[in-house]
Amino acid sequence: MKRREFLQTSVASAAALTTPCLSAQTSSAKLPDASYRKLPRWRGFNLLEKFNGRNDKFVEDHFRWISDWGFNFVRLPMDYRAWILNKDWKQINEEVLKDIDDTVKYGEKYGIHVNMNFHRAPGYTVARPAEPKSVWTDPEALDVCTQHWVAFAKRYKGIPNNLVSFNLFNEPASVEPIMKQCIAAHKYIISAIHTEDPNRLIICDGYEWGTKPFFDLADAKVAQATRGYTPSQVSHYKASWVNSEGFPVPTWPIVSGAGTLFSPTQSGIDKEFKGAPLVIIGKFSTETAVRFKVGTVSSDTTLTVSADGKTVLEKAFEPKDGKGEWEKSVYSEQWKIYQNFYNRDYTVNVPAGTKKVEIRVSKGQWLVITEIGVKGKNAASEAKVVMLNSWNAMPSAFEYDEGSSKLIGGNVQDKEWLRRGLEPWKELEKRDRGVMVGEFGAHSPCPHDVALRWMSDMLANWKEANWGFALWNLIGSFGILNSGRADVDYEDFNGRKLDRKMLKLLQEL
Repeated sequence: MKRREFLQTSVASAAALTTPCLSAQTSSAKLPDASYRKLPRWRGFNLLEKFNGRNDKFVEDHFRWISDWGFNFVRLPMDYRAWILNKDWKQINEEVLKDIDDTVKYGEKYGIHVNMNFHRAPGYTVARPAEPKSVWTDPEALDVCTQHWVAFAKRYKGIPNNLVSFNLFNEPASVEPIMKQCIAAHKYIISAIHTEDPNRLIICDGYEWGTKPFFDLADAKVAQATRGYTPSQVSHYKASWVNSEGFPVPTWPIVSGAGTLFSPTQSGIDKEFKGAPLVIIGKFSTETAVRFKVGTVSSDTTLTVSADGKTVLEKAFEPKDGKGEWEKSVYSEQWKIYQNFYNRDYTVNVPAGTKKVEIRVSKGQWLVITEIGVKGKNAASEAKVVMLNSWNAMPSAFEYDEGSSKLIGGNVQDKEWLRRGLEPWKELEKRDRGVMVGEFGAHSPCPHDVALRWMSDMLANWKEANWGFALWNLIGSFGILNSGRADVDYEDFNGRKLDRKMLKLLQEL
């Protein structure tokens, strides 16, 4: 069947679906006007009843609570497998769509905008497992995905944009090599939706996990959504679904440095980085303890610490199978070697009068320093800095200020740093296109005080930009209910545990 014939059949199938009992003249006086040129400053939450394999009914009480707290937005990240029949992606189950109809009714009742997202769309997901066919490159996947969006367009045709919007895909990832196909797929589906419902508000997530705007979509009549998960070592600390192993305990603001050290013979990196040391300079007036935490070590590797050129420590690391100094033994099938995760502190005392400490890999391959700490004998506290795995980069240099117990140098990540990261999205706004933050938050293992300071800086920046946001999620590890944080004094709320401090922060900003 040709694509045009397929779509004609799809539209006919969508027309056969029962239209929800919603008036095309729905009154939503509580909600601001919305258009692709300028999105309102919506504030709210992601609701996960049909997320990633779930197929639960949406709960009216959640809408009531959200409204009572002063918010006006929900995003529904949904899995299309919830509404297909007999695992046939071309057959849509009317009964499941009625559950989604309920959200629009609740939204109208409580003054909440409903943003419908295909988190798993036919042919694309950022989750696991991947879809068997790609919507970007496979014509059948594109046609089936279009069929589903056409069904939604037909179903909600005429419902005002201040009440309902569509969010096509969740965080298109790794699409730069096929950008032309990705843009073409977006435009194809956008056109099909607007053929059915010309005025429907569509919001497209940015690419590379929502971090970069699609400037090539600036000529389409769509708004775009970014994310609030930067830096990931704060937002996704100990998250099992990302490569978070080795993330240090989060702090905020973050002073950090490049902590990957390469041997003089390491291949695959620039010449100037081979054997380059991590440097700490200063007036070490007393004997000083220099602590370094070792993360991943690649094969047999020797680390050397010197004070003013004199070796004060030489440590051989020999990762292998079984138990040892390491926290976890990791075998790399690609390189046929062990790259074990140590997560272990080592300390060396450097003599008084030292002016420069250098930490380097003297032979072997490479290793990652994840944290350094320096404490003079008479210092009140240890100065410490988080170090990052920075491949093909020069290790950082720091100056130790014994008087203030600080390490000066490296990179500073703070409110201003976050603000600078918004610039590409502000450039998109200049092209008369709306912007919002579709997801943000910190996973529950992140220390609560750190999460709140970091969220406060992000929210303040978005308020200044007049951008809306949606916390991931309402209930769960990123949310304000039942987040499972060990360091929160929860308040009982309708049988759930409420994080009142986080709620108050969201309400204020």
